[in-house]
Amino acid sequence: MAEQKKQLLIVTGMSGAGKTVAIKALEDMGYFVVDNLPPELLGSFWELINNSSDFSKAAVVVDLRVKSFYNDLVDEIKSLEDSQNVQSTILFLDASDDVLVSRYKETRRLPPLAHTGRLLDGIQEERAILSRTKNISNIIIDTSRLSTKELKAKLVDKFGDNHTRTFSIEVMSFGFKYGIPIDADIVMDVRFLPNPFYIPQLKPFTGLDRRVFDYVMSKKETKEFYAKFLDMLETAIPGYIGEGKEKLTIAIGCTGGQHRSVSIARQLAVDLAKKYPVDISHREISRYIGQ
Repeated sequence: MAEQKKQLLIVTGMSGAGKTVAIKALEDMGYFVVDNLPPELLGSFWELINNSSDFSKAAVVVDLRVKSFYNDLVDEIKSLEDSQNVQSTILFLDASDDVLVSRYKETRRLPPLAHTGRLLDGIQEERAILSRTKNISNIIIDTSRLSTKELKAKLVDKFGDNHTRTFSIEVMSFGFKYGIPIDADIVMDVRFLPNPFYIPQLKPFTGLDRRVFDYVMSKKETKEFYAKFLDMLETAIPGYIGEGKEKLTIAIGCTGGQHRSVSIARQLAVDLAKKYPVDISHREISRYIGQ
């Protein structure tokens, strides 16, 4: 039985057509990606990948930032396939001239070949040079009418697999006196809820203790707030997923991060786990109570 060839994805296309978005999407799918690789180094690159067990999927991005190198791309691809155990897939990203002009004007940048400063001349020259590569490309995606999210979705559909990361939630408690978590997507302040800190028999414990938890969650103010907060999250989370977010961090804060925030975070993790993968952490739980 013949040995199965490994796969190499070569990403190329018009400057401004979405290669930067493609790089990030492919990395998220587990690809080892090298940007702006000169075609003459394809053979050396693949030898490195082929002899390593650390990389299961590899992609290279080749464009016209170095014009003299690009002219050799097609020949280098054919030589690589003829001489080595590799099957390449060429992804070509394209967009219409008017869309590319608009994108360059927004970013105030020039195409690689716009030597005279005329956008359209540079774009058309680049398109002519790339035509040979486009003609042998396996997949062509026109990004003219695609948003960043839509392009990512197309790439996941074509190159993703069962190991692509799924959406998950991290619920964490914290104390405002120690600072807001910088990686939080949603921060909720629960310092308005009744505070067990001022109950002598509850002060030494945390929201992990059933007595503190029951005290916080049994209050009328807590019940009203929590129902509305959970409803808001259940409405918002599908939107985050639709925008391509893979992990949502929800931070619940009280003064010291010991009582109210821990209790709310505990209940929230239980309820959200009914629909989504959830992790929970308590940032201040190991700090000295009452300091």
